[in-house]
Amino acid sequence: MSRSGQRAIILIGGEGTRLRPLTLDTPKPLLPVANRPFLSYQFEVLRTHGIRDVVLCTAYKPAAFKGAIGDGRRYGVRIQYVQERTPLGTGGAIKNAETLVRGTTVIFNGDILNDLDLTAFLRFHRGRRADATIALVPVEDPTQYGLVETAPDGRVRRFLEKPSPAEVTCDTINAGTYAFERDVFRRIPAGTKYSVERGLFPSMLGNGSRLYGFVRRGYWMDIGTVEKYLQANSDVLEGRTPFEPAGRRKGEVWREESARLEASCRVEGWAALGRAADVGPKAVLRGSVAIGPRCRIEGGAVIQDSVLLEGARVGARARVVRSVLGRGTTVGRDAVVEGAALGKGAAVPAFSRLGKLP
Repeated sequence: MSRSGQRAIILIGGEGTRLRPLTLDTPKPLLPVANRPFLSYQFEVLRTHGIRDVVLCTAYKPAAFKGAIGDGRRYGVRIQYVQERTPLGTGGAIKNAETLVRGTTVIFNGDILNDLDLTAFLRFHRGRRADATIALVPVEDPTQYGLVETAPDGRVRRFLEKPSPAEVTCDTINAGTYAFERDVFRRIPAGTKYSVERGLFPSMLGNGSRLYGFVRRGYWMDIGTVEKYLQANSDVLEGRTPFEPAGRRKGEVWREESARLEASCRVEGWAALGRAADVGPKAVLRGSVAIGPRCRIEGGAVIQDSVLLEGARVGARARVVRSVLGRGTTVGRDAVVEGAALGKGAAVPAFSRLGKLP
């Protein structure tokens, strides 16, 4: 499907506080998932549905995005940047991009990994002559979320904030993707902090605007916590999404240029190895493991259901289990790290125990 001139907005201004310490030096949308920057997956969804013009709304560490993404050419998109001087919330960020869009605009939250069928989403939006449409996703426990109740034709009836079991009338929540017509941008106040979720949408519901909800199916994951971030890596590696890790696949392993895996290593699951990553003799990669560029795993080490960011080093016979090692971290020989997230440059001395004790 070709959408010449169609633009999308991606909101990437948040500080990612729930993912600290990982986000202290790297904004959340740039964290790698299976050795690909998270944003690359959103670009892939847009490209698949013919949208190549993207506005990135930045606030936190804007220079990092320009350095990593540039003009977007390497990802098959064309990027324009808008920067908030002070955090303005979702509404304020969208308002900042108003002059760069026209017609129907797709808006993504920058921390949702999903395979939304944008073609069907936009067909629904236009078919209902909606002013705005919210993508919705079903959840198992509706009492933990703010729900969006819709009529049979999809029109939004009401919002329910963390209802009790007796109050539950639906199981759908805001999935973090929107379609806006041009007039909706004009309803957002300029230069002030404003939330589309708590301000704009309830206001539109109250004044009779054509606000609809599109219930999406397929994969959906908010990567906002360390646990969810690990799950997203696992889901991509294990084929629960339509996406693939970086590198070339051979069996259960994806390798980028110059990645080395000793013949005596055991891969008991799925693994992705970044550029110049080096896994030593008799090491074990178990479950779902993403090893970033220039990482070094010494002989006999065990890495299980974990993510190692660029330049991390794991000593001989050490164990890293369900953890994230930040850039340039070091885990000494015979040490154990379990259920932890280590920030950039952290060091765990030899024979130390961090997290759950064996």
